[in-house]
Amino acid sequence: MNTVEDYLNGQILLIDKPLNWTSFQAVNKLKYALINKLGLPKKFKIGHAGTLDPLATGLLLVCTGKFTKRITELQGQAKEYTGTFHIGATTPSYDLETDIDQTYPTSHIDEALIFETIKQFLGEIDQKPPIYSAIKKDGVRLYEHARAGETVEIAFRKTTINEFEITRISLPEIDFRVVCSKGTYIRSLAFDFGKAMNSGAHLTALRRTKIGNYDVLDGIDVTEFENSLLGKI
Repeated sequence: MNTVEDYLNGQILLIDKPLNWTSFQAVNKLKYALINKLGLPKKFKIGHAGTLDPLATGLLLVCTGKFTKRITELQGQAKEYTGTFHIGATTPSYDLETDIDQTYPTSHIDEALIFETIKQFLGEIDQKPPIYSAIKKDGVRLYEHARAGETVEIAFRKTTINEFEITRISLPEIDFRVVCSKGTYIRSLAFDFGKAMNSGAHLTALRRTKIGNYDVLDGIDVTEFENSLLGKI
């Protein structure tokens, strides 16, 4: 088991974030477990390398102590996601955080169209972040503008999709695997993918499986981590 000194000198914890937790909640839980169960000082440094939405699960890299200096480096690595698009309907948040606001025809969609559409999203693309995101506009986070019913202009951003694979088609559901650059919004990819097929789509499931060479298969959930501090694993 790692010692107090180990965590202060720096560790990278591979955490499998559960559904409905914010990334901040996961890090906070780990922080207080280390303080209360291992005796780390209350002001020791800890942080994560890349936010996951509450409705997403999967790999959260958490850095402690001196390794918090590596967060920017880790955030810049390619990320792999798996998940599900629901075709034929959109939501304002592009996922299940908000209710369906519009439905679209899907009778024209077949496997050939789906696989042809993928090609539009490989390589460097222009992507507009969701209005329900934490990006700031005029000093206010976009989701705060959205919840206040305010309309704001959102600029496109360059992002790169290295791999885009369809793993299951059972309309209205399409399962996928994506490898992408830092700053990619998979919710926006869902929305744009549906639009490119002359329909609509939103994200109904998302799991981050890899960051660089780090794999969620090597991860541990927060409760297991707490138990390990108590010697229960």
